[in-house]
Amino acid sequence: MLRQGITYAHEHVTVDLSGVKGDIDCRLDCQGETIAEFRRLKALGVANVIDVTNRGMGRNVEYVQQVAARTGIHVVSATGYYKEPFLPEEVYALDEKALADIMIAEILEGIDGTGIRAGIIGEIGASQDRITPAEAKVFAAAARAHRETGRPISTHTTLGRLGLEQVDLLQRQGVDLAKVIIGHADLSGDAAYVLRLLDRGVFVAFDTIGKINYMAEERRLATLRAVCDRGLAGRVVLSMDITRRSHLASFGGIGYSYLLQSFIPFIRANGIAEADIQDMLCNNIHKIFQ
Repeated sequence: MLRQGITYAHEHVTVDLSGVKGDIDCRLDCQGETIAEFRRLKALGVANVIDVTNRGMGRNVEYVQQVAARTGIHVVSATGYYKEPFLPEEVYALDEKALADIMIAEILEGIDGTGIRAGIIGEIGASQDRITPAEAKVFAAAARAHRETGRPISTHTTLGRLGLEQVDLLQRQGVDLAKVIIGHADLSGDAAYVLRLLDRGVFVAFDTIGKINYMAEERRLATLRAVCDRGLAGRVVLSMDITRRSHLASFGGIGYSYLLQSFIPFIRANGIAEADIQDMLCNNIHKIFQ
């Protein structure tokens, strides 16, 4: 499913959270600008982008595949549901099995009648301080879809919190934890916590690279160094989680290329080994999708 090369493990080619957030900046639908940025990514060695925009998040797989076709980057689309308050009405109206059946159909048959099949279940999320009943139902449905199809699961943690609780929930549901990516782990800013997650057998995503309003890059580096010092770089994936128009370079943001042009040189200059960098950028994601 994945090509050899760099993979951005948690991105949004297009996404629309503007209704709930009341902010048009949260409608990322700038296809021309995205294509220009993805062409730069391709030139930098990016082969794959995992697009975790799912049901209720403004997903548009035909738009995404147009970007892929015009840039040469392979894009994996997702199924599933995000978190409250962004869940569509069907999450509340349907039971766990019915939600799982929707995900399974999108994996095996295709999304919205396009024939484009979902390759990952995600990003499924939890609120900041608790996993709500509706969110727990989504996790259970995602676990059921995972057991049926073998597709990996990518999660959202709010500010890096409740990752261990997510792992507990998925483990109780019989999920293969080697197929789980706990998202936004870098936002915890807590190396000991990230190591506890890794000790459970999941992968973690340092996937908000560049969002220094949430976390300084120096703190991400410190957490990453602790992980690498434990020999666990083989279970880390990297990305940026671009979600806003203002994140794009065309509109004055840092752009998708920041990960490769700024963050990787920064961690390389501060002692992260080249072999670990290559694992995090290129190799680890293939373990999840194998």
